[in-house]
Amino acid sequence: MRILLLSDTYSEHTEKWALGLASNGIEVGLFSFNIASYPWHQNQKNITVLFEPTEKLDTSGKLAYLKFVNPLKKAIIQFKPDVVHAHYATSYGLIGALSGFHPYVISAWGTDVMKFPQKNFINKSILKYNLRKADAICATSNTIKEFLKPVTDKIVKVIPFGVDLTTFYKKEVKSLFDANTFVVGSIKPLEPLYNTDVLIKAFAGLKKKHNDKALKLLIIGEGSQMDALKHLATEHGIDQEVTFTGRIAFSEVSNYFNMLDVLVNISDYESFGVSVIEAMACEKPVIATNTGGLKEIIENSTFGSLVEVGHVQQTADEIEKYLLDESLKETVGKDARAKVMEKYNWTNNIQQMIDVYSQLIKA
Repeated sequence: MRILLLSDTYSEHTEKWALGLASNGIEVGLFSFNIASYPWHQNQKNITVLFEPTEKLDTSGKLAYLKFVNPLKKAIIQFKPDVVHAHYATSYGLIGALSGFHPYVISAWGTDVMKFPQKNFINKSILKYNLRKADAICATSNTIKEFLKPVTDKIVKVIPFGVDLTTFYKKEVKSLFDANTFVVGSIKPLEPLYNTDVLIKAFAGLKKKHNDKALKLLIIGEGSQMDALKHLATEHGIDQEVTFTGRIAFSEVSNYFNMLDVLVNISDYESFGVSVIEAMACEKPVIATNTGGLKEIIENSTFGSLVEVGHVQQTADEIEKYLLDESLKETVGKDARAKVMEKYNWTNNIQQMIDVYSQLIKA
């Protein structure tokens, strides 16, 4: 089976899908508008990069993607795929639709259906066109599936990104912190949407209240707010307690999760929340906002804690629960992994996607 993925090689989600499919003996082609931050796809068995720019492309205009239709058609002729699969319903979804290739799969990831079509009629029309051209439509969560209902009457199959349980599990790692330190962490782009400033303020309040305890904050990711967030930490007098790592390789993510006691993911909205289930697989309680795909995973604070968007004190209070109750932290962590094993096993998710391809090829 030969599958051409239209998807950003910069994204760890693309990395997961490509490597997961390749490890199952599938020949994977990659067509990307962006550049991988490290060469994860080089010298990988069953993976061929057909298009990846040497620098970030300007795709700011509505018609910017049209110039990539011909390069995609050439890549299709070169690679001879059985299926073309666009991972993102708008940008990659559009060039895939315009290529005219079938069978054609579109996977919706989040903002492509939760935000893009809400902006104006033209955007909504583009999305509807892309989906009409698809032979199969997938979504990473039931939340995204609901957002697809107004723009397509086709069946939408929910296939989560999932977690490799042989990589993400509770284990001893060489930590950046002392064994007796309680570590709060986040792994998100440092952009306004993800409310890292709220986490810093919550942590600062908690540190002031429990100044006798060893508390650290680990912020993983990069983005436009990096300098402002470092300044905020200094303003609150906790700059010595906060570690900013920048972007890390996906292969290191599970190790970093195992340095944490609690993961905090308090975005304005979230289509799914891959980092949440990865942390849960490592038996870490998660504090997340009561919105979108996050509340779908946490389920009324059964497998972690749900807080309201932008609520500093509530976030601090939930972190404090786990700080003061080791047995609660352990129990919630074990229950969280059990849920991931049941619903978000990456091996099962990969097979679900392969089944979609197989059915299309046979049709």
